[in-house]
Amino acid sequence: MLKLTYIETGFYLEYIAKSLEEWVQGRVILALRVGECLCIEPSTAAFLLPADLPGLDTLAVEVRRQEPDAITLSLCDAEYVEVSIKGTWVSSDTDSNEGVFVAAMSHSIEFFLLKLWQASQVSASVLSE
Repeated sequence: MLKLTYIETGFYLEYIAKSLEEWVQGRVILALRVGECLCIEPSTAAFLLPADLPGLDTLAVEVRRQEPDAITLSLCDAEYVEVSIKGTWVSSDTDSNEGVFVAAMSHSIEFFLLKLWQASQVSASVLSE
């Protein structure tokens, strides 16, 4: 499964080698033990990838083939493609902008999305230097 952690300055994407149900169950148990409020709800998350990122065309083909209802790729402008993913939003408050978004899909799509996001982060850090 993929986990997107949202913070004030952006987000971080990572692969978690657990099922969605296992991860949510662990998070609920942790919240109960520490006395923390927890909100869990179905949601959609979105992030941008550079439109010229190598492999984006292959991702589009694989998404249409394997996950047409879970992921949407939309051209924003000449520079960016928006990736929208259906999944689960987990936060401490229903109105919070900070939290964790988790989504389960085919392993090949998860891996491919992670690699493309990592490549976009490398190119972004090179451009900022």
